[in-house]
Amino acid sequence: MTGKDVPGLLEAKAAIPAGTKVNVTFLGNEDLDMRVAAAKAVRENGFVPVPHISARRLRSQDQLEEFLGRLQEVGATKSVFVVGGDPTTPEGPYEDSFDVIRTGILPKYGVREVSIAGYPEGHPDISSEQLWKALEDKSASLKEQGLDATILTQFAFDTDPVLAWIQAVRERGIDTPIRVGTPGPAGIKRLLGFARRFGIGANAMIVKKYGFSLTNLMGTAGPDNFVTQLSALLADPSAGIGDAGAVKLHFYTFGGLLATADWAREYASDES
Repeated sequence: MTGKDVPGLLEAKAAIPAGTKVNVTFLGNEDLDMRVAAAKAVRENGFVPVPHISARRLRSQDQLEEFLGRLQEVGATKSVFVVGGDPTTPEGPYEDSFDVIRTGILPKYGVREVSIAGYPEGHPDISSEQLWKALEDKSASLKEQGLDATILTQFAFDTDPVLAWIQAVRERGIDTPIRVGTPGPAGIKRLLGFARRFGIGANAMIVKKYGFSLTNLMGTAGPDNFVTQLSALLADPSAGIGDAGAVKLHFYTFGGLLATADWAREYASDES
């Protein structure tokens, strides 16, 4: 959710299981008060806030510590997601998320778990070699600091690159729990817009496998096929990924919190 989504959170509250982690974004057009208020609302409504820390949007260490201090005041620093962020040029001293993590500042403010980004289909502006090194460096630094970690991935329409990437993560000796980014039900045009922005494969064959057609952009699409296929792949012992239980989902609520929560509840009910 964004800082503006508190009404949507309240609308969806009854459909979201208590204790669910809810990420709170760090957008350039929202201010400190909005971000903190959103994180506070998440906690007060029985969920676990996961505020985003956007490294390249931070103008100084003082701004980072002010943000963490304000979050700590409302009980919202146990879990955070540290990400590089959108600006091409850093606004302050942090080039990427690793620069924030390796300061050692996070535990001072009560942080116990840090989510870091994973890119099964790569990043349009970062080489594969850089991505793997960053993942290894961040994982090692968090372990050295005694912090729990979670790898939270970009969303995808195709299970094949996701499974191959998970296998590669495990082959590198990284046993961190992974949450695979998954869009909740949303408009097809909106999904394709985000896919183009983040370099997600979305050709005709891939989206047909996912469950929609490029010739009908006015409808909506949900992740039923993707989740079912991924679950089957992870459960196959020949996949060689070790504990399949260490791979879960993270929902991107492009179509709204309530629509995503309702979909997840109905899917779980159908599966049981």
